[in-house]
Amino acid sequence: HLERFGAQHEGSHSTRWRGSREMVGGAMMSDSDLTYKVVKGVAAVALGAAAFWSCGFLWDRGLERYAGTGRKGSQWVRKNLKYKPGSTTEYLSKVLKKHSDNRKKRRPRRVYMDGCFDMMHYGHANALRQAKACGDYLIVGVVSDEEILKNKGPPVFSEEERITMVEAVKWVDEVIRGVPYEVSEEFMTQTLFKKHKIDYIIHGDDPCLLPDGRDAYELAKKAGRYWEIKRTEGVSSTDIVGRMLLCYHHFSPLTQRRKVKTKSMENIEHDFSLGGSDDDLSEDEAEQPVTPRSNTRLSNFMPTSRRLIQFANDCKADKDSKVVYIDGAFDMFHPGHAKILKQAKALGDYLIVGLHDDDVISRSRGRHYPIMSLHERSLSVLACRYVDEIIIGAPQQITKELLTVFNISIVAHGTVYESEVAEDHYALAVEDGIFVEIQSESKLSTGEIVKRILSNKDNFEAKFARKSKTEAAYYEKKKFVVEQ
Repeated sequence: HLERFGAQHEGSHSTRWRGSREMVGGAMMSDSDLTYKVVKGVAAVALGAAAFWSCGFLWDRGLERYAGTGRKGSQWVRKNLKYKPGSTTEYLSKVLKKHSDNRKKRRPRRVYMDGCFDMMHYGHANALRQAKACGDYLIVGVVSDEEILKNKGPPVFSEEERITMVEAVKWVDEVIRGVPYEVSEEFMTQTLFKKHKIDYIIHGDDPCLLPDGRDAYELAKKAGRYWEIKRTEGVSSTDIVGRMLLCYHHFSPLTQRRKVKTKSMENIEHDFSLGGSDDDLSEDEAEQPVTPRSNTRLSNFMPTSRRLIQFANDCKADKDSKVVYIDGAFDMFHPGHAKILKQAKALGDYLIVGLHDDDVISRSRGRHYPIMSLHERSLSVLACRYVDEIIIGAPQQITKELLTVFNISIVAHGTVYESEVAEDHYALAVEDGIFVEIQSESKLSTGEIVKRILSNKDNFEAKFARKSKTEAAYYEKKKFVVEQ
């Protein structure tokens, strides 16, 4: 061997390979043997990594199960593993508790929902409730006036008024103003994902199309960050505008309104029963045939106990709480309502809102009021973050029984009265020295909103006709969607 090695070294003056063989551990190994060894080693490493990941995954799932709020991990260890201080079970119990605490400290899921929120109603509020249920922190974008005008037509409320309404909804954590109607690439990536750390973009199952027919949320869907919720049936801004267009008759002379009545308004009047009393009609009006009255209005809203529970607050007034009571119609819930309720809540600890019956409002305001039914108004008020409780069908007068049953300390009302108030309505509260008149920050009223629409009636009529066709097509293709 020495002679052979010497001959090889002498002939080449260097170590080099001969053929395709290698000296390994004193033996020669071919390329195929080397390849086999390498593949075997890589496979062993891969299997080891997979086993390590699987063990970690199973361990994490086990901790999630036994350290979660449902099973109380550390208590489960104490009971099932015979916990003993100073033993391994004590250490495991501490690990489980630490893991459970860390889970609670994880970054909350941030969700985003945008909209015009014009003529805001309980359907909008329910959409925001569902959006909040999809995450932990809800950010709402309010579309600017310019964007609404360009994509949908003139809004009824200004941007500031719409922001006031959205901020008053109890499920909203933050509001972004002046957002675009279309979720563009730049807005989605730079503003939503990077700046506001949004995890998901939320919208209802009804289509939201741009003027050119494109889906406004197309990019969000492609990015896999889109979450669809169920639209609230029975109400829409288009529907409410239609109800208000009917009120045109209430503000116009009889002869004039017979001439200007449009086809769409005829359809509305067919479904929208006239409420109230004939006492307010003139002699000419009384002689004209009218639609038979009933309790049915244009709304298709079907109230359920579950919906009321979803909107209700789980809080009670303590014995020593300063309870504030304010009553009214709160028809077509608007920024003026939100502001007066905020002021009323500041007077005490617990705010109760009394909502009057539809018939009471019809007698005092006119035969086409209220625009929203009692149950619809109840949900709109319950969605307000300043309200703790409501009384559905509140008494027309402040009574001793009312004050005693609800332990009311203050009876409040704003300086804006949308209808005539009976002289004895607040008499008892005034006599007891608990009546407070709040200086209203807003002069807005339901009648003023109706006048805004009537002043631009032609544009709203055209918009109503377009949206009616879209909504009819939506309901025709509508399928069941599980609500959040």
